[in-house]
Formats: sequence, structure tokens, C-alpha cells
Amino acid sequence: MRRLVAAVAALLLLPALTAAGRPRPQNPVSASFADTFADPVIVRGDDGLYYAYGTSDPLREGERTPHRIPMARSADLANWKYVGDAFTGLPAFAAEGASLWAPDVRKIGKRWVMYVTVTETSPGASAIGVATAPTPTGPWTFTAEPAVPPRAAPGGGWWWTFDPSQLTTPDGRKYLYYGSYFGGIWVSELTADGLRITGTPTRVAIDNKFEGAYVVRRDGFYYLFASSANCCAGPTTGYSVSVGRSRSPLGPFTDRDGLRLDVSRAGGTPVIAPNGNRWVGTGHNGLITDRSGQDWFVYHAIDRDDPYLDEPFGINERPMLLDRLDWIGGWPTVNRGAWASGGPSGTAVTPSPGRLLRQYSDEFGTLGAGWDFVRPDPAVTTGSGALRWPVQGADLTGTSNNAGVLLRDPPAGSWIAETKLTLPLGEDSVRNYQQAGLIAYANDDLFARLSAVAIWNTRQVEFGKEMPYAGALSYGGTIAGTPGLETTWLRLAHRVDPANGEHEYRAGVSRDGKRWTWGGVWTLPADSSPRVGLVAHGGAEPAVTASFDYLRFYRW
Repeated sequence: MRRLVAAVAALLLLPALTAAGRPRPQNPVSASFADTFADPVIVRGDDGLYYAYGTSDPLREGERTPHRIPMARSADLANWKYVGDAFTGLPAFAAEGASLWAPDVRKIGKRWVMYVTVTETSPGASAIGVATAPTPTGPWTFTAEPAVPPRAAPGGGWWWTFDPSQLTTPDGRKYLYYGSYFGGIWVSELTADGLRITGTPTRVAIDNKFEGAYVVRRDGFYYLFASSANCCAGPTTGYSVSVGRSRSPLGPFTDRDGLRLDVSRAGGTPVIAPNGNRWVGTGHNGLITDRSGQDWFVYHAIDRDDPYLDEPFGINERPMLLDRLDWIGGWPTVNRGAWASGGPSGTAVTPSPGRLLRQYSDEFGTLGAGWDFVRPDPAVTTGSGALRWPVQGADLTGTSNNAGVLLRDPPAGSWIAETKLTLPLGEDSVRNYQQAGLIAYANDDLFARLSAVAIWNTRQVEFGKEMPYAGALSYGGTIAGTPGLETTWLRLAHRVDPANGEHEYRAGVSRDGKRWTWGGVWTLPADSSPRVGLVAHGGAEPAVTASFDYLRFYRW
């Protein structure tokens, strides 16, 4: 027995291998050369080696001086070495003090081409710069003019011209995707040399929801990967990636349920989101196919226990991660839906409701026993099978803490809470940030809230978390599915992590109460005692009433 135990222990010390016999990437793969390596992309050079490029940041804690597009090299995708910075200066059209973000590198003809965000060309105006090189590590030379010049927004200011991603179609035509939350994601055809956009651009993803586009062609479809939510909120960063597909590089792109990505209630099939382990902020991806034909998903994330490059605050520390990308039924997902590797998580198994726990549930004929109100709202009424709550002009985030919260004790162990919410928020109009939904609430500064919400012209489902961190409050959200036109079903699936005792909550969303999309996970501390309930707040004008048909608990 001792020999068997010793043999097993020895095997555990060996590096994990891929099916092809090479070392398996261990996250974060940038640890050998960088503490942070955000917005990463990887290409394979003519020499068979892999090259990675990241956003301009200091590479190590305490360094403080940004590298202008740092580069790294690997023979096996697992072991990486820093090989220098792509640039020592800025392009001629950049304003003094501008930064270079989110590079995308491709081989076009006999040379390498890099597209990169230039954050400022004049006050408030950004552009996509382009540089060429004879090898993947340079020397890189900027062209005199940007590939995508600054774009004036119709209502004033400048659209965010960020996050380039290049695509060449089988017929040799070249396209560039670009844009961000202010303005949305667009695609333009490129000139034959790949250095300038030409023609009329097409918007392929709605503003105020998507950024960080990356497009690949597979089995006759073009897949648009895009990141949502906040990239940089430290320990509560909810960045996540979803996808839509189209037969045309110009779209329209639709998700697994047929929902378009360029409308107010935009769709998006989840590819990765925070899963309850150490990694949050899992977003801004690229894709690389290894020599065996396996696809790998490269992205950045934030260690929730070490979220900043120079603690306690500062630049968000976003190292490069690499995980297997699986295609299931024509749709991509990271690690078969388990998402980021690097510790146990609760997302490998899709939550499924078991028996109804009637003693914890309420059908709202009247408000049953067991409810408590934090800051009671006399406008709340029950009857005819619904609880009606006029949306309050109040909030819970930050130090506001003036919104009502209606709570009850949840069951012990693993369970799923579900409500059917009707919230007529209309279409496209700005009504920030009216919302209603479920909440797991420990106190005003420690909660996870799942709401159908109006965010500018969009209607989304946000799963947000607030927590104290380093003497301040941190709030961030992840996007978890698409709300219905007026009625949306919401679920919170709870389990206790056996490794550390934390409360894990995973968000579920449905537009018909039958087909469910499961999104990201937020955790609350093991020593907290969260209750579960309802909220309806964010803005009293224009008037709107949230109607909850029930709150039901099921055993999971």
C-alpha cells in the first residue's frame, strides 16, 4: 500500500499531458513571465512556434512602467518566455500619453500585420492603428494613418474604436471587426493589403453590451465571440464571453435560441463566465488551433484573492489563461461547460430542480409567514397570485443602501430558487437602471443580485455582486442570458463548496419557463448567512411595476 501511495504521489507531481503527449497548459500560463497580460491573442509562426501578444501594462507588480504590447513565445502552449515589446513609441497620429490596447496579429501575404487600439488621437477620440513586420516578433512599423480612424458619434463625442479582430474568408476577402460599449461592434471590409477599411461598415452587435470581438469560421458558419459586463472591477469583475453565429461575416449573428446580437434584448450563447473558483473576469478572448487540430481558448481573468497589480488598488491584474475549447452541437464552450480551470467549481453539472420545497415557497395569494422586509415599502401588494412592487427610485450598490429588500430564510444544503417576473421595460428607450429580480443577501454591502434590468438602450439580465474589499466597496456584474419581452423566469442555484464552505450561487434565465440558460457564479463567504428574496429598484421614473408570480424553492 505504501508503494502504491508513493507511486500515485509521484504521478501527481508530473506535468499534466495533452492527448498529443505535450505538457497541458496550467493556468495562468503567463505566470513565468508576467503577473498581468490582458486582452491576449496567440498566433502560430512559420517556424511552428506560438506567439502571444497582450495589452500595454507593466508585466510585474512594482514595475509600474507599461510595456507597449508585450510579446511571448512558446513551443507547446504551456511554457512561455517573454521576448520583448512590439513598440518603443506611438504611431504618428497618436496623442501624447495614448496607450496601445488589445492587439490582433495575422499573417497577410508575406508579412505579419498587427491591429491595435490607439486609445487617444485627440481628446476622447480613439482609433485602430496598424503595423507590419517580417516576423511575429518584429521589427514592427506603424503605418502613417490608422486602419480605422476616429468615428464621431451622432449625439456628440466619439464612438469607442477599440478591440480589433481580423478575418479572411475562403474567397480571400478581408474584414476587420472593431468597437466597444459606446457605439457597439462593427465590421468593415479591408483593402487587399489589410491596411485600411473600405466601404460601408455594418453593426453586428448592440452597444452597451458587447466589446472584444473575435470571429472564426467553422463548418460554414462565422462565429462572433464577444465579451460583456465590466472588465476591471477587481474582485467583483464579471467579464464573460458569449457567442452568436451567421452564414455571412456581415451577420446577422444569432445565438443558440435564434436571438440576434444587434438588438435591444440581445442574445448570446455563453462560452465562459466566472464559475466559482479563483478566477473572475473571464473575458476578451482569442482562439488558437494546435498542431493536432485541438482548439484552445486564450483569454484573461482576475484572481479574486489577488485582483490588483499593486495592492490594494491600481491596475487590475489580468494574467493570460488558456483552456480547451469544445464544440458541442455546433456551439463552443470552454472545458465542456466547466469553464476556467484552476480549482474546483460548481458549473460542470447543469443545475436541475428536484422536488418542490413547499414550506419555503410562496405563491403570493397573500404574503405568507416567514418574510422580513429590510426598509419596508408600503406600495408592495399581494393578491390574485402575484406580488406587485412599483420599482423604487433607490439602490443597494455603493453607499446608497436605500432600497427595500424582501427576504426569507432559504433551505439548508443545495437548492434552486425560482421566480416568474413581469417587468414591462419597453424597448430601446433609456430608463437607467430600473430592475427587479432575486437576491442572496447577507447585508447591504454583501449580496448577489440577479435582475432583469434596463441599461441605457438595452434590456439585459445582470448577475451582480457587492462586497467589501480593502476598506472600500467593490461591485461588478456578469451577464446571464436574455430577458423576455415583458416576462422573464429567473433562478438562483445554491450549493456549499465542500472545499472551503463558501456559498456558491449560479444564475439561470429563461424566456418561457422551459428552456434555461445558465450563466456565471458568485460566491459569498462561508461565515455569512445569506437570506434570499426579491428586489425592485433603480429608478422611479418612468413608472413601472414589477410583478412576481411566485417564489419557489426546489431541492437541487
